[in-house]
Formats: sequence, C-alpha cells, structure tokens
Amino acid sequence: MKIRIGLLIFAFLATCASAPAQHAYKRGGKDGVISKQLVANYADSLQQVRHRLDSLKVESGDSRYAQLFTPLTFYHAPANQLLRLNPQQEATDSLGTMLDRTLINIYLKRPDLVRDTETHLREVGAPLATQGKPKKNHTDIVKEVAPKAIEPDAVPMDIVITRPNFWTIGGDYFLQFLQNYVSSNWYKGGESNYSVLGRLTMLANYNNKQKVKWENKLELRLGYQTSKGDSVHTLKTSDDLIRYTSKLGLQATKKWYYTIQMVAQTQFAHGYKSNDKKVYSDFFSPFNLNLSVGMDYTVDWLDHKLMGSAHLAPLAFNWKYVGREALATRYGLDEGKHGMTDYGSECTFDLAWQIAENIKWKTRLWGYTTYKRAEIEWENTITFQFNRYISTNLFLYPRFDDGAKRDDGDSYWQFKEFMSIGFSYSF
Repeated sequence: MKIRIGLLIFAFLATCASAPAQHAYKRGGKDGVISKQLVANYADSLQQVRHRLDSLKVESGDSRYAQLFTPLTFYHAPANQLLRLNPQQEATDSLGTMLDRTLINIYLKRPDLVRDTETHLREVGAPLATQGKPKKNHTDIVKEVAPKAIEPDAVPMDIVITRPNFWTIGGDYFLQFLQNYVSSNWYKGGESNYSVLGRLTMLANYNNKQKVKWENKLELRLGYQTSKGDSVHTLKTSDDLIRYTSKLGLQATKKWYYTIQMVAQTQFAHGYKSNDKKVYSDFFSPFNLNLSVGMDYTVDWLDHKLMGSAHLAPLAFNWKYVGREALATRYGLDEGKHGMTDYGSECTFDLAWQIAENIKWKTRLWGYTTYKRAEIEWENTITFQFNRYISTNLFLYPRFDDGAKRDDGDSYWQFKEFMSIGFSYSF
C-alpha cells in the first residue's frame, strides 16, 4: 500500500513540475529553442521527487526479507515446507509462507538464477567484517537496481586425513604396604607377615569395530617380606606372579565371539618357607601354558558398572613345565620329568564391578579340568580409593588343585589373603 501511495505522489509531482515547463516552452517556442532555465527547472523538479521517494522507508525487523534481495540462494526451508503433509505453520507465520512460496516459484521456473546453496554458505561461514571508512550511499539509481554480489575471500584450509587407531593402551600400578596371610599348605610357600607389594597391569587391546577383537593383558606382581622369626632368610617373597593373557575373537553376534585364548604364567624369584632352605618354587618352576578354543561373552551390566568377559572353552590344551627336577612331583609331574601335557575344558570369568564411586571389585575365576584332575583359582581384589593416588586393597585368593602333591593332613584347598594401603595410579 505504501509503495502505491509513493507512486501516486511521484506521478502528481511530475505532472505539477511539467506544467510550468510546458508553458515556458510555448512562450519561447517561436524560434524552436528551449531555454536553459526550462531545463534547470525540470532537473530540479526531478531531484525533489527523488528525495521524496528516498525518504519513504518501510521499517521491518525481520531479516528474512534479505532472501529476496541478496544473490539468489537455494534454502532448505521452502522445500521442507512444500513437502510437509500437514503444513501447520502457514496459519501462524504468513510472512514465512509468502517467502517460501515466492522462492519455490523461482526455484521451479528459473533455476538458472540460483547462484548458491545454503549448505555451501554454512561451510564457507560468514564474511569477515572489514575495518575502514564508512560506506557511502550510492546516488545512482541504476547501481542500486543492479547490485553486485560480494564473494567471500577464499581461505586456504589444511585437511589432514589420518588412519583410524583401533588400539587402546592402558593399565594401572600400585606400591603398597600390606598385612599378609598364607595358609600352611600354600603351593608356592610363604607365611603370614608384614610386607611390601608392587603390582603392574598393562593392557593393549585391538578392536576394528567390525568383526575382529584382540585383547592382551600382562600382570606383574612382586612382594617381599621380612620376619624376625626366620633366622635363615632376610627377605622372602610374599607374592610373585608373571601372567600374560591373550584373546583373539571373531564376532558371532552382538556380544558373543568365537575366541582362542592363551594364558601363560610363572614367577620371578625363589619361593621359601620360614627357617627352611628348600626352594618350593622358582622361575619356570612351575610354568603353566593353557590354550583353549571356545566362545567369549562380553559383560556390560548394571548401567556400565559391571563389565568384563566370560570365556567358555570345551576344548583346552594345558602344558606344565618344571625346570627344577626336584619339584616335579610337587606340581603333579612324574618323578624325573620336566613337562606334562593334558587336554580338558577351561573357563575364565574376568569382571570389574564399580560398587560405589570409591569402591571397586575386580574378580578372576579360572578353572581347568581333565576330568581326572581339576585346578580352580579365584582372585578377588576390593579397592577403596581415597583419592587419585592413595588407596587400600583387600586381596582374597582361594585355590583348589587336586593334581598337586600334598603333605599329610593338608587339604587340596589353599588360601591366601592380604590387606595393603599405599600409592596407586591408573593410566
């Protein structure tokens, strides 16, 4: 409506301005020459009309009008609105509906006018504001009718493509003082006492997020103790372990894997009893290697608080080696032999339960049977984390082995326990 009023005012003023000019033309028309005053008056009238038109402004705070006056761009909203089954927005947003229909009409009839897309504008980003002199208004109407598109400056970008890393490296370690309890028939020897213990666990796991998973874990534990009642040994080992576990799995379902598992285990140093020079265990005395084929189940329960794996293997191969010939019978080997092989079934449950924010329980249940003999190990570590670096551990370790030699009156069941407090760190 305002535009129509402006056009009527323009026509009226033009008519009023041309009347005196025509009268002057008739008065000076005898010689056919238009006076310079007539031209000047006509130019002044046009200039006044121009100023009046420029003063007519339509105030609007809606930036969507810019879509009609900037270089034509393909926007997503008009197409989305057109393809909706129930366009409810038309009743509440008449301006948006008008703009969408206008743009759709141009897209369909004059696609050659489209110079850019909304996706490309988002990738390029907003143009940088230039610092300098304020921009002056153009006085030429022709230049305003045909504006020039402002192209954004091309910014060089460095694109680096890296190969995905399917490996996860981690672990934890601690150095703690502890109170230690060992049953009298513990298969590696030792006694109840105070000691110091260090443990290191390293993990290197591969998972390509498709079918193949390979997990590797190395556990190292070594502890020493002193005893005033032992007149033979100044230091004895209270805990001694070298264990490497490797599992290669091929995914069968979401949580089940066809798995080959290998467990290799030995110790660092000699194992003694108090006031006894006899060596009860040593490096590679014994050494146990277990290779099994079965299925592996990924445990993820209690909202990611109970996690781990369960390995069930109906077919397992076990090789036990004793380097010291004198210890052969102690670990179930025939006298004078260094090695023994047998076949059976094996299972491993390796779980970690975050009971509370500062309480965590790790358990490992390993069992192997040939249906003539059986070995069961159940390791439990309950950790109370005071802060990032200080913690206390309660370690409970029952064990059963009916294939090893036992002393008179001893049970096949063995038990070990210790409690410690000290420095710990995870990485």
